[in-house]
Amino acid sequence: MAKAIYVKFDTPEELANQAEEALKTAQNSGKVAKGTNEVTKFIERGDAALVVIAEDVDPAEIVAHIPVLADEKEIPYIYLPTKEQVGGAAGLTVGTASACIVDAGDAEGDVAEIVEKIAELKE
Repeated sequence: MAKAIYVKFDTPEELANQAEEALKTAQNSGKVAKGTNEVTKFIERGDAALVVIAEDVDPAEIVAHIPVLADEKEIPYIYLPTKEQVGGAAGLTVGTASACIVDAGDAEGDVAEIVEKIAELKE
């Protein structure tokens, strides 16, 4: 299947798994915003530490603005393969198109490592 228009780079499976775990940890020990509307607000305010976007969002226009906005605000973002993975990691019983870590809590070290790896991927 072709990548969605908003997917700017391929996320290695290992990095996607690390991001999923960091999101779970932040959900339990810090603060996580769930859903595209909340994520957009936190990006616009510059309060997001890491944005996680699902690759299987349909229609793509729902999240197409997030990578552009995150780049503008210099906020790192990463992709997970499915909405269910993003939602599950964010503590939801349903899928969500996007989520963001606002306060990393115990996942601070993991988030910093993920941000470094994302910067390398985007080069």
